Amino acid sequence: MAGTNAASRIPVTVLTGFLGSGKTTLLNHVLKAPGMASTAVIVNEFGEIGLDHLLVESATEDVVLLNSGCLCCTVRGDIVNTLTDLFVSRVKGRVPYFTRAVIETTGLADPAPVLHALLSDPIVAERYMIDGVVTTVDAVNGAGTLDRQLEAVKQAAVADRLIVTKSDLADPEALTALEARLRSLNPGAPLLRVEHGAVDPSALFGLGLFDPQTKSVEVQRWLQDEAVAAHDDADDDEHHHHDANGHDVNRHDERIRAFCITRDRPISWGALSGWLDALATMRGDDLLRLKAIVALADRPDQPVVLHGVQHLFHPPVLLPAWPDADHRTRIVFITRDLPQETIEESLAAFEAADEPP
Repeated sequence: MAGTNAASRIPVTVLTGFLGSGKTTLLNHVLKAPGMASTAVIVNEFGEIGLDHLLVESATEDVVLLNSGCLCCTVRGDIVNTLTDLFVSRVKGRVPYFTRAVIETTGLADPAPVLHALLSDPIVAERYMIDGVVTTVDAVNGAGTLDRQLEAVKQAAVADRLIVTKSDLADPEALTALEARLRSLNPGAPLLRVEHGAVDPSALFGLGLFDPQTKSVEVQRWLQDEAVAAHDDADDDEHHHHDANGHDVNRHDERIRAFCITRDRPISWGALSGWLDALATMRGDDLLRLKAIVALADRPDQPVVLHGVQHLFHPPVLLPAWPDADHRTRIVFITRDLPQETIEESLAAFEAADEPP
């Protein structure tokens, strides 16, 4: 099992959020920052992203240059073709040399297909890597959107960073309740309030496992397992309290859970891969996202990093050494209608089957 060369690939940020949640305003602000000059922005249509005042000249039929030094292109056919064509254009010098990419999804879109493309297509996966998913949530209308739209719940659930926009326009109590709901839905994602799209680009980029600038490994920031584990404990303590208060079991985010499974003992690759294959095959639709660092039995000093979205898993990344003193296996799940107990029991069964007689 060879580790992939993640540090040489182009980090991709997926920017998602429901209609009217402020993705365009956020991009308009961020792209003006001096450090963003080597960024490629990929959108569905130019008309959906209000960047007209930043345009300078047309580089090709589908690519425009921005006066900030960024470039912006439309999705040609599908995201795989777009990413491939953009990389080829960079190699041939037809577009400026970009060092990061941002994909803005449509407001109605489930982000999973974009993540699938980055994980599953071998040509794309060789050249790009997921840096993180950033989800914008409207502080004024966000709670109602989460109640009505399952896509909005999934956008928030799979995020690595949650951006609450229009916070200056929201009722303070409603804003507090919305943020509490988002933290319950996705405890592993740091939450940031933003007004008028004003945000430091560093809050949106460099969220992934590898920092392309320093080539360092920052598993804790990427995994956020401590935040998820703390939420697990608090959720257990409050379980009966919630039941007594009659939570609406039909609300979309009542079906989605984030939790962390840990193991002190290393796991064999056979048990791990068999378990994940079975999980993806039988319950892949409900496995919204998985991130993990795992101690393998045959090489406990070199952890493997795993990243999956529903049925698909990125090729495992083998690290040269543990990034810190914590050598436990930590697997963070975001699931829909898939209880932690079910996953714990299935892993224990594969571990037991792999034990020598």
